[in-house]
Amino acid sequence: MRTTSSSALRLAVAAGVTALMTSGCSAREAYENSFNLGWPSPKTEQAHSMYNMWLGSVAAAAAIGVVMYLIIAITVVRDRKKTEELPPQIRYNLPIEVLYTVVPFVIIAVLFFYTAVAENKVNKLTKNPDVTIGVVGFQWNWQFNYINDKVQVTGEPARGRAAVLVLPVDKRIRFIKTSPDVIHSFWVPDFLFKRDVIPGRLNTFELKPTVEGTYTGRCAELCGEKHDRMNFTVKVVSQSQYDTYIAGLKADPNAAANSLSAALPTGSN
Repeated sequence: MRTTSSSALRLAVAAGVTALMTSGCSAREAYENSFNLGWPSPKTEQAHSMYNMWLGSVAAAAAIGVVMYLIIAITVVRDRKKTEELPPQIRYNLPIEVLYTVVPFVIIAVLFFYTAVAENKVNKLTKNPDVTIGVVGFQWNWQFNYINDKVQVTGEPARGRAAVLVLPVDKRIRFIKTSPDVIHSFWVPDFLFKRDVIPGRLNTFELKPTVEGTYTGRCAELCGEKHDRMNFTVKVVSQSQYDTYIAGLKADPNAAANSLSAALPTGSN
């Protein structure tokens, strides 16, 4: 009996160690995501504004919820039925009715203020961004144009090759987006941001990546039959690595601007 128990214990320990070693990254990601209340850790300067706004809203909602449950609990305990007599009524109690009206408006006003501040920061455009990227979403992939350097990278739907967007870290990046066919949506979950790519229209925004790494981008708009092929990769690298990458594109004849680039503006920032 003792031998059987020891064998079972060793087997359980081995299984636990194996699971920990093979799923360590997933466990870490799950922990970080739960700590962030379901949001990825922000990887851009603008993402921190949205992340803080999200945490503030959750904190406000949690505080209001605690207060309301506390009031309900007090009422349930204090005013539970003891006799047939009704508890004291508060109808036509002017101070309490004013409180009920004013407090929600104050809460809404505070949330609106911080939402407007965060939105203005995220939508702010600078006069001289460090890099300008033209984004063309097409069925069924992406093209990324380095407008100032007059080179581009295009995904290859037929070969199942996703487009790769390389960005320098700690630089202000302006994105100018359009589409030749249907509405797509440029979304990088780790940037906590997405914006539609609309035919015949140039949508513009700016981001400042702050953490080097490789991130997955997606189309967040159901754009048709092969919508699932609209993933792309974003690599945030150092300035020297970025310069080397651009030099390689300039030496590649296949990276020259093509017909997909025609809808984008040309020239400098």
